[in-house]
Amino acid sequence: MKSITINGSQRESVGKKASKALRNAGQVPCVIYGGDKPLHFSAPELAFSKLVYTASAHTVVINLDNGDTINAMMQEIQFHPVTDKILHIDFYQIFEDKPISMLIPVHTVGSSKGVLNGGVLRVPLRKLRVKAIPSKLPDFIEVDITPLKVGSKLYITSLENEDYTFMHPDNTVICQVRRSRLAVVDTDDDDEEGADDAAEATQE
Repeated sequence: MKSITINGSQRESVGKKASKALRNAGQVPCVIYGGDKPLHFSAPELAFSKLVYTASAHTVVINLDNGDTINAMMQEIQFHPVTDKILHIDFYQIFEDKPISMLIPVHTVGSSKGVLNGGVLRVPLRKLRVKAIPSKLPDFIEVDITPLKVGSKLYITSLENEDYTFMHPDNTVICQVRRSRLAVVDTDDDDEEGADDAAEATQE
């Protein structure tokens, strides 16, 4: 998994008044959990754009002005309800030898025969929770929808991987092609070939 570097400043003053002053200065108050004690820092709001506004998942390398470097993952983010400005971010410190669980985006690839025949592709879960050591976490989960016909479902068991573990039941549906009024019945290529052979034999 790729990492994004955030350069920040450790802060000693916490509380509503201090946080408001930081936001007025274009800074985002943050806190890192998971270490010996919570660590508070701030960084410019623009520094988080590649972390927040992306279709892929990332870990974070936080470089503080006191010389400390901390590997972390974003745990929770708060936005202003009207302006959508970032109000606060919680991070969780990670260690290379300790597995962590993280939500990873789902990317579909391929061309489904069922969709081409008028079916509707449904992807119930846009993100999947996986568990692994940080270096084994993927940027995204690639799902090939090519085999799906009208009425077919793809279960999470078809995505099993040695690098990470899915934190979902085996019967979790990743995607499916649902029938619509415009959909036509899918036929197997083998069935079509068999029908053609039978027709040729009849003509002979």
